[in-house]
Amino acid sequence: MSAPVVVTKEINASPETVFAMVSDLTRMGEWSPENQGGQWVKGATGPAVGAQFKGRNSNGKKSWGTMVKFFEFVPGSKIVFALMVGPSRWCDWVWEVAPSANGSLVTHSWIDRRGKFSNTLGRLVSGVADRSEHNRKNMEVTLEALAASVHGS
Repeated sequence: MSAPVVVTKEINASPETVFAMVSDLTRMGEWSPENQGGQWVKGATGPAVGAQFKGRNSNGKKSWGTMVKFFEFVPGSKIVFALMVGPSRWCDWVWEVAPSANGSLVTHSWIDRRGKFSNTLGRLVSGVADRSEHNRKNMEVTLEALAASVHGS
C-alpha cells in the first residue's frame, strides 16, 4: 500500500454541475487519459451505494477491463467507488465537490489497498510500475480536462 494520492482544483461552475459530471462514470473517458468509459451493470443505472460499473482502461498498447462498486454516495458532494477484483477491494477512487468562492472546489483522491501480489499483477496488466505517480499525473490531467469541458455540458 502507498500513501493516498490527492489532487484538488477550483472549477468555475456550480457544485451541482460538477458533481453531476464526475458521478456519471459513463462520461469519465471524456476527461481521463487512462479510462475509456464503460457502462453500469447488474441493474445499476447510476451512482448509488452498491451500484456497479464495468470500465475500460488503456495505457499505450495495454488495455484492460475493470469492475468498480460504489461504497459511498452523498448526493451533490461525495462519491467513493472501489476497484474490485473478485471480492477484493484493490483501491478506492474518491470525488468530493464543495462550494468555493469561484464555483466548486473539486478533490480527487486515490487510496491504494493492494498488497504485494496485487501490485505486481496490476503492473503486469497495465504496464505501470509506479501507480501512485502515474495516477497523480492522470488525475491532474483529468481535473484540467473536466474544468475545460464543464461549460460545454
